[in-house]
Amino acid sequence: MLDVAVIEEPAAAEASLDPIRRRILAALAEPGSAAALAARLGLARQKVNYHLKELERHGLVELAEERRKGNVTERVYRATAASYVISPAVLAAVSPDPTRSPDQLSARWLLALGSRLVQEVGALLTGAARAQRRVASFGIDAEVRFASAADRTAFADGLAEAVAGLVARYHDESAPGGRSHRVVVGLHQIPAAPAPAADAETGTGAAAAPGSAPDTAPAPDTDTAPDPGPGQENAR
Repeated sequence: MLDVAVIEEPAAAEASLDPIRRRILAALAEPGSAAALAARLGLARQKVNYHLKELERHGLVELAEERRKGNVTERVYRATAASYVISPAVLAAVSPDPTRSPDQLSARWLLALGSRLVQEVGALLTGAARAQRRVASFGIDAEVRFASAADRTAFADGLAEAVAGLVARYHDESAPGGRSHRVVVGLHQIPAAPAPAADAETGTGAAAAPGSAPDTAPAPDTDTAPDPGPGQENAR
């Protein structure tokens, strides 16, 4: 079983989004038969069998083993991955294109970069799986809390300068046999946790845990800047 599988076919994406099939996929993190799934999910075995066939047809589940029980052969399935990501390639005609309006201060452009990242890495993973090879990649995930907007701006400027310096140092357009790699660096606020639900009778919410969002979460930080122009919806 893969840790993550990328869904690139529209029909497979549609199959994965069906509510019953999502439940079956989650249950098949551990191998199971149609009978076992039916009992666990409270569904008719015939219905489970139908959905299993559809999931298998799209490569989302696979046969793990067959067991003989008297005159009956029981088929045991498992999910092909622990989790799935739907590639933007599924909506190729309307997927975001980061080359259309590159803007370092635009959250929508950052989202377009992320979309391209999923699409390109997904294609690499698919090809590597077929060739039974690994994908050479590198990632960094960090969290930083800024004391002020000025600190955030200085950090972004320093990060941009450092990346530009490294790219200039190692990029070799004429290297024979060289392989092009893409570097994507993003900076965004971490969305606030949902506010606790209000009590139906008293109208009060449960006490918030330390560090959780208040009942009325503030809007995303805009540094009290004037209204942004096109593409500037999330200035530093």
